[in-house]
Amino acid sequence: MNDTTNSPAVVMDEVVQPSPRSRRRLLEYAKDFTFAVPALLVLVIFLYYPLVNSFYLSFTNWNMTKPAKAFIGLDNYTYLLTSSMFYQVLRITFTYMILDVSLTLGIGLLLALLMNVSSRLFNFMRMLIFIPHYISVVIISMIFLWIFNTQFGLANEVLKLVGLTPIPWLNNPHAALWVLIIVAVWKGVGFTMIIFISGLRSIPLEYYEAASIDGSSKWNQLWHITLPLLSPTTLFLVVTHFISSMQVFQSVNVITGGGPLQATEVMVYWIYETAFTQFRTGRASALAIIFFIIIIFFTVLQLYVSKKKVHYEG
Repeated sequence: MNDTTNSPAVVMDEVVQPSPRSRRRLLEYAKDFTFAVPALLVLVIFLYYPLVNSFYLSFTNWNMTKPAKAFIGLDNYTYLLTSSMFYQVLRITFTYMILDVSLTLGIGLLLALLMNVSSRLFNFMRMLIFIPHYISVVIISMIFLWIFNTQFGLANEVLKLVGLTPIPWLNNPHAALWVLIIVAVWKGVGFTMIIFISGLRSIPLEYYEAASIDGSSKWNQLWHITLPLLSPTTLFLVVTHFISSMQVFQSVNVITGGGPLQATEVMVYWIYETAFTQFRTGRASALAIIFFIIIIFFTVLQLYVSKKKVHYEG
């Protein structure tokens, strides 16, 4: 008997054989995965591996000048969390962040309200305000290092012209922090203005027309229409600027070097000094992990608190 139609092998072939549509879908998935592999490798090599490795090193006493390292448990974390220097640096970092975010968003919103006009002149003015966003922080820092130089800086020359006493900007613990804030605001306000203008132009004009018919003033329209409907844009800018401001490093490194008297010693600069000046890599890793947790905590807190404050249209 030569009956092959009901053979198990033939039945198995019929079941396993994929349809042309399934084969095309598998090929598409394989192609998509192939395109995603380079990005995944970059994330693994430059983000996930350093994060995991830093977490491991934070439990060691590794010093870059010595090849050997030993596991010391939570000693690095205990030392940092009981150190007065940690809380001093944290206070300076948050002071810088609060002033930077507040001034950048406040001035950016004011400029957006003033510059939200479609004309060649205003387009040119917006471009001028936005240009610093594209300039390197190092270059901007070098410019302001000259402007606020105590001996021959432009700022003190202006003060002399109006009969005021020159200020030792970079030698005064209070003034030095303000120099860094001015640098950050000057660079960031253009980007903030453009994002706010985009948010303003997404608000339907019908709201303002209806408010005008009801006799509402421009001031009331600002508080009851513009600002509530700008809240998603404001939240985006607050979160992104908070994260970038907390990680300030380049301007500190170029202008003040953490001084004078450690008055501008922000967290990222302290991590850098601990790792590459004192060569205490294990302690620097613990400090980086603590700082990472702080940023994540306050970012999530901002998003949670904003749920009741942010108005999403529709």
